[in-house]
Amino acid sequence: MNIKDYMKLPYTRIVQEMNDESGHYFYGRILELDGCQSTGDTVEELYESLNEAMEGYLEVKLENGLPVPEPENVENYSGKFNVRLPKSLHQRLSIEADKEGVSLNTLVLYKLAL
Repeated sequence: MNIKDYMKLPYTRIVQEMNDESGHYFYGRILELDGCQSTGDTVEELYESLNEAMEGYLEVKLENGLPVPEPENVENYSGKFNVRLPKSLHQRLSIEADKEGVSLNTLVLYKLAL
């Protein structure tokens, strides 16, 4: 495979809006490609610079005959996992879910997605 082939694959892009001592910007990385990251003042700028970083990453790997990690396959995940937690936390979450009028699963999903 060449760089263009890899660029078409569905790699996982993680984007975070940042507000720190450097100011306001967007930070992104490719989950499967360790160290492949970039920033931009806008989301559009971030995606452009992240794609450039990805091309550079792939170029170095391919030129040196190093393996290129494949994208994560969503089919490898069932969407379920079990968590054991203290009874007091279970109680607090259940009460909060009741107050919000949602199921405990919906509340936990919302909290994990934040």
